Amino acid sequence: MASDDAASDSSKFELMTRLPPSTSILQAQLAFPSVVDGPSEIVEVRYNLPFGLDVAPEKGLAVCTKSNGGGEQPGDILRYSSQWTMGLPRGDGLITTAASFSGGVAWQCSLFDVVRASSWEDVVGALTSNVESRTDEVLLLFERPLSS
Repeated sequence: MASDDAASDSSKFELMTRLPPSTSILQAQLAFPSVVDGPSEIVEVRYNLPFGLDVAPEKGLAVCTKSNGGGEQPGDILRYSSQWTMGLPRGDGLITTAASFSGGVAWQCSLFDVVRASSWEDVVGALTSNVESRTDEVLLLFERPLSS
């Protein structure tokens, strides 16, 4: 799970976090550079669905404009969001292999790298893919600049 107090002085983060839904045992291991000049930390926020989020594009980043009570604060930068896309089953077992050959495509959760998004519409698409018919929560990872 992401650490709320893991500060980055080396300008790179490494963390492990659990993917939605809340009953999932799947985890994602992330390693990514900071986009903030100076020390910062990663803040993990989970909201039950439906959720509210106030972020706006600012200098090519998705910046929080208002807290909604989940832990994000104005000025935090949205780095990753859970995203649901259609894909083949994950895993390496016989059932997974059989499902792949039979076309067993299903909704799967991954993490969307907001900083690498090619457009604001892609960010909105990733956020709005978190709907109640697929999951019970959304995962958001914010980078928070620390005061010197």
